[in-house]
Amino acid sequence: MENILEVQNVQKKIGSKIIIDEVSFHVPKGKIVGLLGPNGAGKTTLIRMIVGLMRLSQGEIIIANHSLKKTYRQAIAEVGAIVENPEFYNYMSGMDNLMQYARMSKKKVMPEEILAIIKQVHLEDHIGKKVKTYSLGMRQRLGVAQALIHHPSLLVLDEPMNGLDPMGMKEFREMIRDLKNKGLSVILSSHQLSDIELVADELVIVQNGKVTHQVSMNELKNQQLTMIIESQKTEEVIRFLRQEGVAVEQHSKQIWVTLEQDIRVSLLKDLVENDLAISAYYPKVASLEEVFLDWTKEGGL
Repeated sequence: MENILEVQNVQKKIGSKIIIDEVSFHVPKGKIVGLLGPNGAGKTTLIRMIVGLMRLSQGEIIIANHSLKKTYRQAIAEVGAIVENPEFYNYMSGMDNLMQYARMSKKKVMPEEILAIIKQVHLEDHIGKKVKTYSLGMRQRLGVAQALIHHPSLLVLDEPMNGLDPMGMKEFREMIRDLKNKGLSVILSSHQLSDIELVADELVIVQNGKVTHQVSMNELKNQQLTMIIESQKTEEVIRFLRQEGVAVEQHSKQIWVTLEQDIRVSLLKDLVENDLAISAYYPKVASLEEVFLDWTKEGGL
């Protein structure tokens, strides 16, 4: 699959201190990649380098086949971003703000293109109102519209859901999915693990200035199969499973069985044939929060 972004052995040093240490990861075309990590892990520094706000000490960033070092203008023209809070002229309407940004764009932007972007971010009913009357969610959607004015290939969002209420988060997720379905690639940095879990196709985990994991959500779900067994013969079931070399943990009246491969059918058959009747048998799916905390045991959010 073609990558819209490739971060290759990137390092950032400030004085003698290494902030980002030979980081590499990629964003496939048309995918949403969640960027996660504890506070101070280096996420914002990475984002600032990707959007051209901070220079690389070494390494390379390739955006839509353009080198950020060698062909900066072509590379950065493919990026739209919200880093921290989007800024607007509050006394002007949303439309007037977008028209102003369109005039500043190096690409010619037609009025009908602006109207299409407004529809993409679901601001049709409010675009004529002054920005000072906007809710936080509306301002965030206007910020995305601003980032899309020049038709970038990559949208970079740094903590875009901070402060949004549950409905605002839901609407923002739906908007991001709509943009992805239209071919846009997205990097989404967030502390809202549940939102990342609901919207991301892949995860990049950053810790202590390094990328420790890049994994697709599908791979994450299939990494380890844990079954929960409930039985009136808890001790007998545990003893039998351990004799069979199966990893077992007891949690109250539940038996957690970790399988290296999918042998659920044969395992169930063996239990029944050995007169170890069970009352329940179902998979345990780890949440993103559980996986994240396991992967980043040295730090928290």
